[in-house]
This record gives sequence, C-alpha cells and structure tokens, in this order.
Amino acid sequence: MHKKLARLFIFLGITAVLTACGGTEPYSETFDDPGSWRVESSGDVIGEVHDGVFDFIVNEDDLASWTTAGEDFSDGLFSVEATQVAGPNNNAYGMLFRVNDENDDFYSFQISGDGYVWIGRYEDGLANAEPIVEDWWFESPVINQGNATNKLSVRAEGQNLIFYVNDQEVGRVTDDAFSSGDIGLMVRTLGTGGVNIQFDNFTVEPLSDS
Repeated sequence: MHKKLARLFIFLGITAVLTACGGTEPYSETFDDPGSWRVESSGDVIGEVHDGVFDFIVNEDDLASWTTAGEDFSDGLFSVEATQVAGPNNNAYGMLFRVNDENDDFYSFQISGDGYVWIGRYEDGLANAEPIVEDWWFESPVINQGNATNKLSVRAEGQNLIFYVNDQEVGRVTDDAFSSGDIGLMVRTLGTGGVNIQFDNFTVEPLSDS
C-alpha cells in the first residue's frame, strides 16, 4: 500500500470539557468508567467506554476523529494499548500528546493495520500535518498487523522524543514545537470506513532522574 501522498481528511474533533489537571503524578486510565474522556455517538463516529476499553468506531470514509482526556503533561513515558477489532487494514490509529485543544495543535503517533507508522505534528487542525520522523508513512516489521493488539509508547523529555511499538524503537527526533498539553486517542479512515479500535491502559509515568 502506498501512503506517500497526503490526503484531505474531514475533521471531527472530540474534546474534553473538564478542567485539566497537573501532570507531575503518575497517570493510569484503565477505562473501567468514562472518567474525563469525552464520549460520542453519531452516525459517523462512536466513542464509548464499556467492558474496560475505550471502543472507538469511525464509520465514515476519509474521516479523522479524536478524543482527549482533560489532562496536562509535559515530560514522561506515555503508553497505550490499541487493538484493531474490525475494518480495513488501510487505516490509522494511535495516541496524541501535548495537545492544545484551543489551537488544535498536537503531536500524533499513529500506526496502520497493514504495518506502517506515521509520526508528526498537527498545527491549527488536521489540515496542517507535518511528519517529524521520515518523510510520511514508513513500514515497520514490529507492528502486529490486522486484528491484533499493539502497544504504542513515547518517551518525551523536553524536545527529545523517542517512539516505540511493542517496546521496539521505531523512531526518535528532536522537536521543540510543543512543550506540554493533553493526551488523546485518534482513529482515521484512509478510504473505506468501518474502522473499530479498542484502547486500554493509557499510562503516563514520570521519567527517572537517573
């Protein structure tokens, strides 16, 4: 699958409405209840917490959607487990971090069901997407393809960012565009809709001083 060409995506933002809290303590979300994560139910997007997961479905073709947690973090080890349940493998899903909801600015770490990685930043919404590792999408053998579970992690220390899939490094970069912000989840359909991703165990761990 060729993913070098940029695509125009319809934007549907799902933002948290609770006041952000500090990011100095360890954070763990097991999705046993909705907590501060915003849920959504419409014809195009369904995002709901049930059975210990955040169940995220994007039914519309060529659509991107996300939700945020109402938190505030700068440095840390960010991790989330993502399981593709249904839909075409030509998709994109993953985590957001250092999100500014007011300006729609954030870093995004995405993988696809057919084994590709996209790491970049969005400024002023999805229309301004810029990769910061490689040129656009790049293939990685460490991704569990198809209907499978993958663990995505980011070690963020100031402008130094290291990205992992299933505890294997897939990229690193020095970038100072965003220094702190919210965390989030994203699902995108790259063509045909019906992508269903279940997220679990979103954690943020303080970095060791050593």
